[in-house]
Amino acid sequence: MRSEIRGLAALLIVSAGLAAGCTSTTGGAASPAPSAPASTSAPAADPDVPKVTQPALDAGKYATDTCGLLPADVLASLRYTDAGKYQAGGDTPLTAAGPSCAWKISGEGIGLQVILGTGNRDHGAGGLAGTYAAYREKKFVRFLEQAPDVEGYPAVYADIQDERTRGTCTLVVGIADDLSFSVQAQGYQGQDDSCAAASQAASGVVKTLKGA
Repeated sequence: MRSEIRGLAALLIVSAGLAAGCTSTTGGAASPAPSAPASTSAPAADPDVPKVTQPALDAGKYATDTCGLLPADVLASLRYTDAGKYQAGGDTPLTAAGPSCAWKISGEGIGLQVILGTGNRDHGAGGLAGTYAAYREKKFVRFLEQAPDVEGYPAVYADIQDERTRGTCTLVVGIADDLSFSVQAQGYQGQDDSCAAASQAASGVVKTLKGA
């Protein structure tokens, strides 16, 4: 069981191959993905991409307070008692997708991470459309499966490969046509356990954004 949660940026990587991902992990350390020429053009319309039919959610104020996306009661129910670790968005391989926050349960190798995909949006490849575009390229996202909606907002499971049976579940939720966030639960017992934690956390994020 890995003791550190790996980077989620590969799940939000822009279709042009902006360096926002990782190609492999060893003991929890992420290695950066190679980048391709940057582009600011939006992904072409894809009929397979689930549309956001609920009101678009404004996540702007959480760009500098990403840890505030998860309510205290949700963190407590998932047994996270230590403060989250905030990472600002930037131009490195593991920050280009947007700002993030990560939590871990000390001594158990269990972790949770949330990435707000504002970086991808700013580069014209945000929202679930960007995730689908990356999946079409099969460079950084090689697994994608539609997931149950989260509080009425469309979601997909996506990853470099499907690791749900190994206790790692990543959920990408579209909160606007050009913006999504990702939640990854890692180090859990299996698919049911990890995806339940990711879904619970994602629900908490949406409720926060709704102001509930």
